[in-house]
Amino acid sequence: MDDWTTSHDRVLAQRNAGGWMFLLEATRDLRTTGAVAPSGQALARRLTDPLHGHGPRPLDVLEAGAGTGSVTRTLVSRLSPGSNLDIVEANPRFAARLRSLVGARPHPDDGTVRVSVHHALVEQFDTDRRYDAIVSGLPFANFTPGQVETIMERYLQLLRPGGTLTYFAYRGTRLARTLTAGRSDTHRHREVEETLAGYQRRYATGCWTVWRNLPPAKVWQLSRPAHCPARTPARPVTAGAPR
Repeated sequence: MDDWTTSHDRVLAQRNAGGWMFLLEATRDLRTTGAVAPSGQALARRLTDPLHGHGPRPLDVLEAGAGTGSVTRTLVSRLSPGSNLDIVEANPRFAARLRSLVGARPHPDDGTVRVSVHHALVEQFDTDRRYDAIVSGLPFANFTPGQVETIMERYLQLLRPGGTLTYFAYRGTRLARTLTAGRSDTHRHREVEETLAGYQRRYATGCWTVWRNLPPAKVWQLSRPAHCPARTPARPVTAGAPR
């Protein structure tokens, strides 16, 4: 056990602090944060369920858009000793919080999960590592279709053959945007959904709705086939593009 999971009281305190921080960041910029509360336990479990399909061996896992670490805690608890977890987080305050949590963990030489936090956009994350699983918490509904395509292609590049990707979308976002946003934003959101639907048709191996989350979320699981070269994105993201 470590500082992520040692006691019930400590876990509750960390979650409460993370919830307030998440709300503050959402107030700063809802477009990049994508929600007003961290992912709940039910959503975290569903996002990390595919790890069981890889067996008890050590895994290489990437988490993108970890926020305050609500899904990260579940990831760490489900990974076998000797596994490697890379966390990529674009928000500097979230990245700093994640580093403080990681810094309290035991040294990885004792057989625990090795965790590294990277402050970066995932599409610009420079690594030679390939991953057995990717868990994405990025708010795709807030991006442009070109950004979504670039990120998804990067995920496919980073996945090993047979690797799994899980991501989620909040239910009802299209209706909410239709009622509250302008026509151009509604059109952008529809194009994002169509872009994701193309990847779902090619690679999806599962889809579930997590009703016990605020708001309810739909989780998609995609798998990279054994022979699946990733395409070069047609519309690359410009460095510094709004997220």
